[in-house]
Amino acid sequence: MKRHRHTPEQAVRKLREGERLLNDGKDMTEVLRHLEVTESTWNRWRSQYGGMKADAAKRLRELEAENARLKKLLAEAELDKAMLKELAEGKW
Repeated sequence: MKRHRHTPEQAVRKLREGERLLNDGKDMTEVLRHLEVTESTWNRWRSQYGGMKADAAKRLRELEAENARLKKLLAEAELDKAMLKELAEGKW
């Protein structure tokens, strides 16, 4: 299969379509082939985006990105604080 990055909205849509196909009696391998995803991707999406709607998945992705940015800013601030503390103590 060709490698492709899916947006959270696409993942939620494919999950819903896959669930519909499974409820219609299709085999899991047929569903995965139709959706063009691997079984590990399917399981990861189910655990990550289980009962979400597309807009909730998008919001989750945005919050995760913002959280990562804030953690980076905090780490840089703590590093600056530690450097200033060392300079004040004269350990340079």
